[in-house]
Parts: sequence; structure tokens; C-alpha cells
Amino acid sequence: MDIRRRNNVMVTGRADGPVVVLAHGFGCDQNMWRLVVPALAERYRVVLFDYVGSGGSDLSAWSEERYSSLHGYARDVVEVCEELDLERAVFVGHSVSAMVGVLAVEAAPERIGVLVMVAPSPCYIDDDGYRGGFTTEDIDELLASLESNYLGWSSAMAPVIMGNPERPELGQELTNSFCATDPDIARVFARTTFLSDSRDDLKRVDVPTLVLECSQDVIAPREVGAYVQAAIPSSRLVTLEATGHCPQLSAPEATTAALLDFLRELS
Repeated sequence: MDIRRRNNVMVTGRADGPVVVLAHGFGCDQNMWRLVVPALAERYRVVLFDYVGSGGSDLSAWSEERYSSLHGYARDVVEVCEELDLERAVFVGHSVSAMVGVLAVEAAPERIGVLVMVAPSPCYIDDDGYRGGFTTEDIDELLASLESNYLGWSSAMAPVIMGNPERPELGQELTNSFCATDPDIARVFARTTFLSDSRDDLKRVDVPTLVLECSQDVIAPREVGAYVQAAIPSSRLVTLEATGHCPQLSAPEATTAALLDFLRELS
């Protein structure tokens, strides 16, 4: 299988630099990273890709069986890293991709040596002693609305997820991204995302880890960032002066600066 075509792999930046792999979240594609890529590309070899079912990926390679689990997305990550023969790369995962990165590190520790989690959430549903931000009823209602009218759900939810109502163009961009995704594929990815529980996986992360949270995020509240940082011994938590769930779009300078500061300290 042509992995590069399957996952629409793009490589830019310094050919001789350390490697940074950027992974998008639900309903998005690699274009979501465009505002942070130029600064990264000055120092790093930057790898971008689309999960199968998203963006410019090969939709014929998608299967509900594989992508009904986060492990299916982690396999995409590992296979891209193997195709490019990456060693000890920096993996930057946004939203659900942060947890995909956790699984990829465990599956192929020789391929990923640093983990950066942007607006992560290991579990979206509240539990005893844990605040994920949603009740079970909330998630059931969200998924039912998505499955009954995906385009309507996208138009209503994308601006809420993005935040920054004073900048409506950001919410519109996320809406357009959601609406470009095949509804049947989005349905499976949404269930995989919002019903996942990766809390037990966090304690097995043993690589240097940066947790980037936003000061206000309806999808991943501040309690979640604190939980993730406490669960990963080798992690650092940084709170960005940014609102919404997509700081790489709403606050690209702050996001890039925090990432570069962390990587400089490791070098």
C-alpha cells in the first residue's frame, strides 16, 4: 500500500532537521496546522498527514472496523512513521490525536521520542472524581444530533468548539472543515472520539511530554489538563492565553512559542 498517498503525507522544512509530526483532530485535516508550520519549518523537518477518512486521504482505504477504535488511528501514525523511517520524532497531536499519540508511543517507542498534547482529553464524560466536561446524557445527545443531521450539527457546534465569537471567520473555517467530511465517516470518528476513555493509557507514557491547554475550552476544561499532567510523570503543563479548542488557529503564535520553548529545553 502507498502510505504516502493513503494518508496524503506532506513533508516540509529542513531536510536535515529533527522531525516534528503534526496530527489533526476530529473533523479536521492537516490544513489546520498551516499557521504554525512556517516557524517550525525553519528549524525542523515537518511531517503532515491526514488520517484515513479525512482531508485528502484515500477514502477507499477507510473501514469502519479499523477506525472504530483509536488504535486504528494510532496504526496510521505508526505506519506513516515507518514509511518515512522516522526515529525518536516529536509527535504533536491536537484534541483526540493527543490520545492517538499516547497509543502510538506505546506501539512504536523507537519512532516517537517526544509527545506534545494540544487541548487533550482522555475521557469526555464525567466520572467519580473526574471531570471530563460532559455527562453521559450530553454525549448521547451530541451523537444523536450528529447522526440525524450532520451538516446542521456541524454548523451549530463548530463555532462553539472553536470559541472566539468575536472572530466568526474561525468558527466558519471549522464548520467548513466539518462539512467537508463524509457524514458516515464522521459518525464513526465522532463515536470513537467522544466515547473513548484513555485514562489508563496515560500512566504508561514515559517520554518527555508537553500538555498545552487553553485558558477557556468547552471541550477540554482546565481540570482535564491538570489530570493529564498529573497522570504522566514526565509531563509539563502550559496554559495558553487562548480560548476555544483550536489554539493552532486562534493563537498560533502562542502555540508555536510554547512548543519551540519546550523543544529547545530538550535539545
